[in-house]
Amino acid sequence: MTVAGREGKAGRGPLRAFRRGPDGGRRRGRLLAGLGLVTAGLLALHRFVPNTPGRLGSLLESFLFWLGPFTALLLLCAAVRRARAALLVLLVPAVAWAVAFVPLLLPAPSPGARELAVVQHNVADDNTDPAGTARALADSGADLIALQELVDPALAVYRRELAPRYPYHSVRGTVGLWSRHPLGATRALDIKPGGVTEPWQRALRAEVRTPYGEVAAYVVHLPSVRLGPGGLASARRDESAALLGGILAADPSDRIVLAGDLNGTVDDRGLAPLTSRLAAPERGLALSYPAALPLARIDQVLARGAHVPAARTLPATGSDHLPVLVRVSLHGPARP
Repeated sequence: MTVAGREGKAGRGPLRAFRRGPDGGRRRGRLLAGLGLVTAGLLALHRFVPNTPGRLGSLLESFLFWLGPFTALLLLCAAVRRARAALLVLLVPAVAWAVAFVPLLLPAPSPGARELAVVQHNVADDNTDPAGTARALADSGADLIALQELVDPALAVYRRELAPRYPYHSVRGTVGLWSRHPLGATRALDIKPGGVTEPWQRALRAEVRTPYGEVAAYVVHLPSVRLGPGGLASARRDESAALLGGILAADPSDRIVLAGDLNGTVDDRGLAPLTSRLAAPERGLALSYPAALPLARIDQVLARGAHVPAARTLPATGSDHLPVLVRVSLHGPARP
């Protein structure tokens, strides 16, 4: 009886250890810690991830925000496994993500003086309800409305529906600007990438005479990107962004507001010719695409001679993008 009891006690120890799997648990803890370190490295050092092959760096930066939820999942796994060392390691990517993205989640400041409200929306060329879309955008009360993928016969509908509250507008190709304030000189911009042979006009510049002085407003639609077996196909978008960056660099205007479907996030290095020259929103995630399950904000409002306090999305329209409403606070005294 005593021997059997001892054998039972001795047997339960290894069995219990086997069931708990100390080696397997340690391996899982090491795996979680390793994934945490990799995630922290990607968050902090994403600029060093090479863009070849397949523009991996841009692909990572397009979805950088989602490393936060991934880190939260790792933390949950570590807590369930009671992997204390892994929990400590996972605090590193959690802090790195918080530094990068928590400011966007903070409450927006109250509106200040010399502010413009700008709506950016790719209305989609297959939108079946342009009238409803136009009315929803007008109800936002924005000072400026920038639209992309304007095609006939929907263009006539947007003109008709927006005219009562936005008497000034300009359309060049498939992009357009509607304004509550008078427009001055307007011109089309050539940002067509090489190799495009069909008609392609997707950028304009207009002078807006606001109560706070003149503002140069840009409305743009950069080429689409595709994700496939070869990675992120963004060469044409990057080329258009570089052309637009050169135009911005040569623009003498003190105040610039650029609104557009840029087909990229502000973290994406492919948009560096723009984001290095213009300020991005300081508050608000405003994930805009795809409308059914927004994963990224690719609809942007950026500014020079101003800061951009906040961005938010508006309710869905008939487009596959969500409209984005952005507040732009202009610097400097008003000028005639």
